[in-house]
Amino acid sequence: MVNVIRYLIYFCESGCMRAAEGDGRPLSVHEEVPTAKKGTACVIEEGRRRVVIENVKPEIEGGTFPAKRVVGEKVEVTADIFSDGHDSLSARMLYRRAADPSWTAVAMLPRVNDRWCAEFTVAEMGSYVYTVEGWVDHFRTWQRDLKKKHEAGQDLRVDLMTGLKLVARTVDRAVDEKGRQSISLLKVQFEKAIGRSDAEAVALALGQELTVLMERYPDRNYAVMYGRELEVIVDPPKALFSTWYEFFPRSVRPERGTHGTFRDCEKFLPYVASMGFDVIYLPPIHPIGTTKRKGKNNATEASLDDIGSPWAIGSAEGGHDAVHPELGTPEDLERFVKKARDLGIDVALDLALQCSPDHPYVKDHPNWFRHRPDGTVQFAENPPKKYEDIYPLNFESEDWQGLWQDIRRVVLFWIAKGVRIFRVDNPHTKPFVFWQWLITDIRKVHPEVFFLAEAFTRPKIMYRLGKVGFAQSYTYFTWRYTKREFLEYLIELTRSDLRDLYRPNFWPNTPDILPEHLQYGGRPAFIMRYLLAATLSSNVGIYGPAFELCVNEPVSGKEEYLHSEKYEIKHWDLDDPKSLKDVITRINRIRRENKALQTTWNLEFYETDNDNLFCYGKSSEDGENSLIIAVNLDPFHTQSGWVTIPVKELGLGEHQPFLVHDLIGDDKYIWEGARNFLEINPAVMPGNIFRVRKKLKRETDFDYFL
Repeated sequence: MVNVIRYLIYFCESGCMRAAEGDGRPLSVHEEVPTAKKGTACVIEEGRRRVVIENVKPEIEGGTFPAKRVVGEKVEVTADIFSDGHDSLSARMLYRRAADPSWTAVAMLPRVNDRWCAEFTVAEMGSYVYTVEGWVDHFRTWQRDLKKKHEAGQDLRVDLMTGLKLVARTVDRAVDEKGRQSISLLKVQFEKAIGRSDAEAVALALGQELTVLMERYPDRNYAVMYGRELEVIVDPPKALFSTWYEFFPRSVRPERGTHGTFRDCEKFLPYVASMGFDVIYLPPIHPIGTTKRKGKNNATEASLDDIGSPWAIGSAEGGHDAVHPELGTPEDLERFVKKARDLGIDVALDLALQCSPDHPYVKDHPNWFRHRPDGTVQFAENPPKKYEDIYPLNFESEDWQGLWQDIRRVVLFWIAKGVRIFRVDNPHTKPFVFWQWLITDIRKVHPEVFFLAEAFTRPKIMYRLGKVGFAQSYTYFTWRYTKREFLEYLIELTRSDLRDLYRPNFWPNTPDILPEHLQYGGRPAFIMRYLLAATLSSNVGIYGPAFELCVNEPVSGKEEYLHSEKYEIKHWDLDDPKSLKDVITRINRIRRENKALQTTWNLEFYETDNDNLFCYGKSSEDGENSLIIAVNLDPFHTQSGWVTIPVKELGLGEHQPFLVHDLIGDDKYIWEGARNFLEINPAVMPGNIFRVRKKLKRETDFDYFL
């Protein structure tokens, strides 16, 4: 017994299990609740605490990692809350900004099977914490039983006196004078009613006035607090809704074969902005090494005029905190970042933690690299492939702390130049604990900064990167082709616990990846893949201008670009008539103008009788913006079939006619009921984004719609 007492005292002092004072504040509105401090005196009444709280969500690995939201998003907190016996329960969810001293409480509502829920909206970037509290509600139990006994015609004298006693105790719990007066008055009225008639007393006991007051000042002496305070990290809105455009700065100069600069990039900005992109991602902008430099098409022998891969970072001109001299200076980048921001565009830099043999680190910090038995530095390998132009950093170095601190210094250097987004190259080849430390540390001072993980690797590794702090991630979308594959993958991403820790960013192509379907599918395949990416995910990106110009010549037998821009300067004809810039511009405008497309989590899938037709819907939270997206997954042939949509969920009658307006082609159709016919010719447009117009009045609107 002594050990049990010590155990309970430990929990009281640690704040893991605290007695909640009956402070009498209302649960019907948000309320401030004092934060319990460690060491607060606590009456040892744990044996009387009967409520069980478990399966709280969102909770990632027992609270080891925070959930993710962006400013303005809701956090729905659910928990299994139950007790022994048949008493009624009450519960509340408590939340606060991590830096705030007091809680705000929101009453939790029961759903089914002892599942309770409540929600709050995160209003600021940074960190919030939340937890759950539950208690046996004796007054609510008494009301429930009194009603049953009254309806059964039973003697209520003892029961009414029991209720009077509960009301009398509440007078002492009321923390404000007005509350005490109100409860005291009702107590007197209740006592008089008991003396007159059971019917009058029952009416008062079950009435709204007494119910509200008793809920305002509940008896929480034996309440149970969930054993953890859980965290949610709040990112800027662009972490949830963003449209990325990747290009190589050295290829933007109008003159063929000449090296572009950041000043040239400034002139390129209006082109990117005109298509509706709000993030520009630049591959590494640092000096490029010359030792073991790769030639065109990744040739192991480079000629004198080969410029090398930007991912071979570092030379005599500097390392990760320097700019390639032919691009300009750090100040030129800063100017470019400001010019982009004036157009509503953020610039994302590549954080590639690897070095060329010429990087200053190799000379100044040789212990940050692995060395082979012959004394040479170990270059990057993925057997049988060898990358002699790149040295991986050794995160098991004895000076690992010095390495970590210098990478932090580099990130802060570019943040000082105005950069707020970092696309991280191959983060899965660096320790998870390093990323957790770095991202957490950066966010303490710069909560507006976020990181995208370029990790095409095993699922559990990708999801772990989400847990340790990456706000977005590349995905397997690039290799999903069939309706079944899309359904399985998207259900996993959007309807499991992954949605609290892993935000997908869909890229149809990258400089490293030219998928097979883009190699042979022609223009319809490019449009189809962008339409899918831009409507399935609220974060989307392309590597351009290769994408909008439908560049599709591969290295034979591989998903790689022939004459890759990674190894040579390109000259792009942006006015090429086959360019998709007009289609991309329209789709991006549709994304900006329709709230339904600004989140990934609202996907609903609709049944079609043709597996080449993939149909799904998205609606805004208020239901005012509802879209039906239909895509022909076959880039070669016209496909047709019937789609079944949930008209009731869309707020439509079973046989109600309604307008669907194709926002891409501007065509309008009258549909009726759940089953409607689709026919999509990919040579014209491989898909539709239908806006549902629900209020169709035949006598006034029919002619206009047609």
